[in-house]
Amino acid sequence: MEPVQFLEILHLAENLKNNTRHSWTSTGRHESVAEHSWRLCLMALLVRDEFPEADMDKVLRMCVLHDMGEAFTGDIAAFRKTASDEARESAVLRRWTDSLPAPYGAEFAALYDEMEALQTTEAKIYKALDKLEAVIQHNEADLSTWLPLEYDLQLTYGAEQVRFSEYFTRLKKAVDADTRAKIAAAGKTP
Repeated sequence: MEPVQFLEILHLAENLKNNTRHSWTSTGRHESVAEHSWRLCLMALLVRDEFPEADMDKVLRMCVLHDMGEAFTGDIAAFRKTASDEARESAVLRRWTDSLPAPYGAEFAALYDEMEALQTTEAKIYKALDKLEAVIQHNEADLSTWLPLEYDLQLTYGAEQVRFSEYFTRLKKAVDADTRAKIAAAGKTP
């Protein structure tokens, strides 16, 4: 890859450091998209032994790239994201992957297609981790940052995506226990 192209990709990716998510950190600031993606990669590393049949290198690539569209569009909270928003993000990602030099454009486009289809073990692992990371981050944030709808959403978000795996199902139950404890400690109810 030519140095100019390399730098263009890095400059675009830098937006993910600046673009914030709906989530808050435990210290009271908005989480960046890049921070979410980094921890998602760490989570993928930590579950490697749970999925010996999976290509975890591919899962890591999915985790690194999954929110790259937000470098163009910014983050839209999952409960606010419309089909139109998803189509716009998909279109801008396609234009971006089409502009990349070989072999990166084709590789990244294939990864996005696989992630969207959610048929492979690798795509299912990435998606489960993505959902779980968001719930874990919300649990780490102060309850004052939660919207009223999030009391119930915390317990349902990601439930469908973890069902394919006994391990992820157990992990989601542990995360849900943390959610319930957090809500109960504040004297609230879901």
